Amino acid sequence: MEAFAALAVVGIAIALFAIDRIPVEVSSLALVVILVAAGLLTPEEALAGFSNETVIFIFALLAMTQGLEATGVMHLVAERVLAVARAGPRAFMVALLGVVCAFSTVASNTAVTAAFLPIASGAARRSGVPLRRLLLPLAFASMLGGTVLLFGTSTNLVVSEAMQRLGMRPIGFAELAPVGLVLAVAGIAATIALARRLSPEMQGSPTLDLLEREYVTEVVVEAGSPLVGKAVGDVNLGSDLPVLGIVRAGSTIAADPRQVLAVEDRLVVGGGPTDVIRMEAESPPAEGNGADGVDRASRSSALVVEAWIPPTSTLLGRSVRVGRFAQAHGVTVLGLHRHPALHRLHREARDGPRAGRYGPLAIGDVLLLRGPEERIRELAQSDDVTLLGEIEHRPHRHRRAGLAVAIFAMSIAAAGLRLTSPAIAGLCGMLAMIATGCVDSRTAFRVDWRVVILIGSLLALGAAVEKSGAGELVAGSIMSLAPVAGPRGVLCAVMLLTIVLSIPMSNQAAALVMVPIAYHSAIDLGVDPRPFVIGACLAASCTFMTPLEPSAALVYGPGHYRFSDFLRVGTPITLLMLAILTAAVPIVWPF
Repeated sequence: MEAFAALAVVGIAIALFAIDRIPVEVSSLALVVILVAAGLLTPEEALAGFSNETVIFIFALLAMTQGLEATGVMHLVAERVLAVARAGPRAFMVALLGVVCAFSTVASNTAVTAAFLPIASGAARRSGVPLRRLLLPLAFASMLGGTVLLFGTSTNLVVSEAMQRLGMRPIGFAELAPVGLVLAVAGIAATIALARRLSPEMQGSPTLDLLEREYVTEVVVEAGSPLVGKAVGDVNLGSDLPVLGIVRAGSTIAADPRQVLAVEDRLVVGGGPTDVIRMEAESPPAEGNGADGVDRASRSSALVVEAWIPPTSTLLGRSVRVGRFAQAHGVTVLGLHRHPALHRLHREARDGPRAGRYGPLAIGDVLLLRGPEERIRELAQSDDVTLLGEIEHRPHRHRRAGLAVAIFAMSIAAAGLRLTSPAIAGLCGMLAMIATGCVDSRTAFRVDWRVVILIGSLLALGAAVEKSGAGELVAGSIMSLAPVAGPRGVLCAVMLLTIVLSIPMSNQAAALVMVPIAYHSAIDLGVDPRPFVIGACLAASCTFMTPLEPSAALVYGPGHYRFSDFLRVGTPITLLMLAILTAAVPIVWPF
């Protein structure tokens, strides 16, 4: 009865994760309570996952990734990759996907995708690669990178921990590399080839619209500016924000890459709030659209907030003239978010280069404002705007980039070589980054706690499947294939079932559910269980058919993809990965 009860809880878990109506962290904790209420685990057993060494190491790894981002390591590398764009679209795609895959072998693939997404969006026009043909391969490359090394994804770490509980040797630091590298190379090649199925035409803006709101802002080209005489295609504005158009003598002209800029031109650019703030912070005060005479010191001490235009606002139907808005309210307009057609340029009035306006304001528009805290709060007390929250921007600490890489590498090496406990190695690396100023403590602890809660809860679910005998029960049904297909056929069935479970569930959840099933399938066959468990581990990271994996979800909105796009491109890649795993796993890990 306990086995059937455990399988029922697994079914509940699949339903909760598939419906996605309840936050994943709430669903995960609910599973822990259900396991205890059903008598499958004691409270101590159910909560043991949250103090597990692997969970602590994953937390430290996420925190150290924040250090790499804070020092601009990924951004610096991405800028080097942009130079390859001159060699042609295909060379650029190969270089970008290769770098993303390499980063993902040691860092969270979700974090890597998030870091490279704005850079890839801005580089799409420069490289000549349609955005829809670039972002989906970017996500897939980050997922494939996780199959190469132990620390590439939390799935590998939780499976390694589960193997130890079963009395097996944990996964070595580079043990997965012989098969993982084949998967990565074949997967990236197949992704580039199949990306042609994605039509380059798309509706919407070519920049970020999922991770953060996209704003339209402007940059004034003044006499003596290095932008004078430069072609639009050679312009690099901070985070490589795309130039959407040019306002010249009161008229809007297209942003042709060959168009040469002249004095008093205004570049209309679009990007997320942090990109706009970074661009404005790195430029002289006179260049930004907030050219209000505020010196750089005043900028750094001011608040930056998002303000929504409510139905009661007296600003409705009025144009936002930057200079006059600053004089009237004591705050500067850095940009305007207008949903859903941000990519359409708003015509400017013929009021001179410093008195630009963004068109009549409508209900739901969002202004990006910068100003002293007291003036922001005065404006918020009126009925004109509703504050949505403060935008925190911290410039990259480039001088500590090398130090951050060294600390990260030493922590990974210490954990991989088992010089100390992986949890202790990770915590030491995190504390070292904070102590040396690579990242501040507030940013370091800004990790996705949902991942930590999810993994801690799923370790309890995996323990219940093993303790109740549910793994043996399912393994017995799979064994019916043995007389016909042999060990390799059973292995393929185990990996296929893992891929199927990874569609509604997370990769970690599917892997932890399948580990005891894979183990007992091998025991019943009388063969070494290691290839079965590792096969399930790798298969969990090879599901590309839906946008439910976090890395795929990140690009779903910015690329304006449809669910069918993932089916058309992801299904052949998933089947290719399954075929490679079926052929290669028994060679590297014999039965």
